[in-house]
Amino acid sequence: MSTRKFLAGAALLAASVSSQAAVTVFFDNFDADATRNNATSFVKGWTVSNGTVDVDGQGFVHNELPGNGHYIDLDGSTLKAGLFSNSLNMQAGQTYTMSFLIAGNQRNWGSDTVDVTFGTTQQTFVIGQSAPLSTKTLSFTPSTSGLYNFSFHNRGGDNRGAFLEQVKIISSVPEPQTYGMLLAGLVCLGAMARRRR
Repeated sequence: MSTRKFLAGAALLAASVSSQAAVTVFFDNFDADATRNNATSFVKGWTVSNGTVDVDGQGFVHNELPGNGHYIDLDGSTLKAGLFSNSLNMQAGQTYTMSFLIAGNQRNWGSDTVDVTFGTTQQTFVIGQSAPLSTKTLSFTPSTSGLYNFSFHNRGGDNRGAFLEQVKIISSVPEPQTYGMLLAGLVCLGAMARRRR
């Protein structure tokens, strides 16, 4: 088999492996949750431990981000910010990316420090008090399949937390045509090897 033919076949296989699509496996903008202080139940299965969070937004006395529907105040109304968490089944070796919108408290209360965990990935964000909603991301690739947590915790406890909105998790999976390309590549390499013999 000539080097040129081998490289052509290898390039075809490489192209097939790299062709992937992003699939949304979790999304919550909190609009389905009723606005209230010290929320304890959520439509998408969130839990709150060791403190409280509020659901603020449109139609509520607290609406510091008008035009953004409902969103989470990560430091509820009990002077103790709760751990806001959820979980998702994830497959080994698959890369997942979580994106979310976060904003400052909008109430001249100083910066907020928010610890975010996604599987075994952790990152701390310092959000200025007047910072608008901005997108942050974390990625995680589990080594074993199973249930993994993702969580948000606003440090401190002054009833004026950062705001969380639009939590989304996507998984990169091979597109259906990838398998066809992979098969074509294998057939091509097999034909070249047979011709050489």
